[in-house]
Amino acid sequence: MSHNRRSFLHTTLTTTSTALAANLVANKAQCGEFTGKIRKAVKYHMIADKIPVSDKLRLLKDLGFDGVETNAVTRGRDCTIREMANASEKTGVPVHGVVNSSRPDIQAAIDEAVAYGATSVLHVVRYDRNISYRQNYQQTQQLLRQAIPHAEKKNVKILIENVWASFLIEPLGMARYVDELDSPFVQVYFDIGNVVRWGWPEHWIEVLGSRAQKLDVKEYDLKIAMNEGMRKGFRVPIGEGSIEWAKVRAELKKIKYQGWATAEVAAGDRQRLTDVAAQMDRVLDL
Repeated sequence: MSHNRRSFLHTTLTTTSTALAANLVANKAQCGEFTGKIRKAVKYHMIADKIPVSDKLRLLKDLGFDGVETNAVTRGRDCTIREMANASEKTGVPVHGVVNSSRPDIQAAIDEAVAYGATSVLHVVRYDRNISYRQNYQQTQQLLRQAIPHAEKKNVKILIENVWASFLIEPLGMARYVDELDSPFVQVYFDIGNVVRWGWPEHWIEVLGSRAQKLDVKEYDLKIAMNEGMRKGFRVPIGEGSIEWAKVRAELKKIKYQGWATAEVAAGDRQRLTDVAAQMDRVLDL
């Protein structure tokens, strides 16, 4: 009986170990190169369903998103700061950043970020055609310098983006602009799709390096843009345009990128967001 018991235990342990090993191999095979390194999010306004904010965040969680980024309340939104903060706490879905666009009151956006436990404020560096390029350069830097002490105090980073303002449209200029501010609290929010109008995102990542603290994710198709209009280039699904995502991933790997990647595409219902999640998983190898 003792011999039979030992044989039974040996067989059971061997079978269990084999099964666990198989599961580990299967799980490893399912994980992408950036699984656990890149956290997937959407802009809050992309959730088109007319439901309470808590239900919106719960929907994102159900679809596999790790978080959300919201417009500053001053830009217009369907909920208050307190409602957003409570929904985030209730659902466990973090609000990782606040989009303040080019509004000059960066400090208020920083305070809003603190209310959510967010780590950044997205600030769009605009270009004023009514003044000289050099003057615009200096004035926009001065606005950021004034906000740096508050950002440091609140431990919230100001991440700049150029969008399509025809200003800071190449990576060396963007890197220089940031370096001149000489603060770890002013870095770059790199939009992968926006820069295709002027160049290739993998080249930007190479130059920006660790300055690229967060990513906006969208697609751009140059053929459509050239034939139907520049803004039409954004209409293609992520992964089906001109961006060579393998090259983007290669450069992200070189700079050891870890952080948020937030989709910024057309809003939609549950099915639309499901598709966006799948597209992000494919192009970012999540």
